[in-house]
Amino acid sequence: MSLQATASGLSKPAFTSGLRLSKNHLTIAVPVAVAAAVGTYLLTRYFSSRSDSKGKVNLEINKDSAKVVHSFDIEDISKKAVYCRCWRSKKFPYCDGAHTKHNEETGDNVGPLIIKRRDA
Repeated sequence: MSLQATASGLSKPAFTSGLRLSKNHLTIAVPVAVAAAVGTYLLTRYFSSRSDSKGKVNLEINKDSAKVVHSFDIEDISKKAVYCRCWRSKKFPYCDGAHTKHNEETGDNVGPLIIKRRDA
């Protein structure tokens, strides 16, 4: 049985003392309303999550600062220093390998900045 045949067999709702819907009307109206609500929720969530994350690289490090800046003297580096570029390291500004998980989750390809001393 088609939806059109089902809908044409229904009587129109009465509006005399409020909205009265028969069981047949409710069996059509409730699933349509639920599907519309779920669809709206999912679309809103999809588009808002896309716009919120655009442009934000640093999600939690020194958020109270206007600009996060670190400076290091080359003389202080012994043989090698590995610095974070993904902003997800728990040891920031040093790399702890958090970029691996970040790259898997986002499809990004960021890696650390490695500074080595030349052997003299």
